[in-house]
Amino acid sequence: MREVIMTTAYLAPIEYYAHLLAADKIWVEQHDHYMKQTYRNRCIILGPSGKIDLTIPVVKPDTLKCATKDIRISDHGNWRHLHLYALESAYGNTPYFEYYLDEFAPFYEKRYEFLIDFNEALQEMICGLIDMQPCVSRTNEYYTMQSDVLDLREVIHPKRDFTSLDPEFKVVPYYQVFQEKLGFMPNLSIVDLLFNAGPESLIVLQKSICH
Repeated sequence: MREVIMTTAYLAPIEYYAHLLAADKIWVEQHDHYMKQTYRNRCIILGPSGKIDLTIPVVKPDTLKCATKDIRISDHGNWRHLHLYALESAYGNTPYFEYYLDEFAPFYEKRYEFLIDFNEALQEMICGLIDMQPCVSRTNEYYTMQSDVLDLREVIHPKRDFTSLDPEFKVVPYYQVFQEKLGFMPNLSIVDLLFNAGPESLIVLQKSICH
């Protein structure tokens, strides 16, 4: 049985979803200390001029060390409208954007209190669109590693090199709408794959893990 443990993630990268698909059991760590500048509250999409970071603002915790499960979403800066607009601007001309847009819009209209709940609901919807049924549970306490569980909590990270840290993940190219201008950009948010490749997203993810 293949088990992995990962952090929660907002519109996680393709690497994350490839592991979701390949694993028999996935643990999402919710008792870790929340860290800034991670995929917990940010994703990377691709616009006509290059990569774009979308970040969910969070309420500053009262203590220096706050568990991820307790992190609340902030309403600062009208971010919901800005993120949905950014998705429309980046992917409006992709083959499957109009097909999937109505599934995403409600997540930017409803107000979730906790970041982990928002990420989880969004992930469940995306898995449904891709026809994935991962077995995902949150940790009951901070997970102390066991040798038979693949720990990806510090591996899948926007500031780290996935090509050296995650040898099981390989880049599988697919059509990107700005490819002629920018070249192929690997391991972006899952929405880049979904809007560009549609039903073929599942095939790309299946080919993305070597083990």
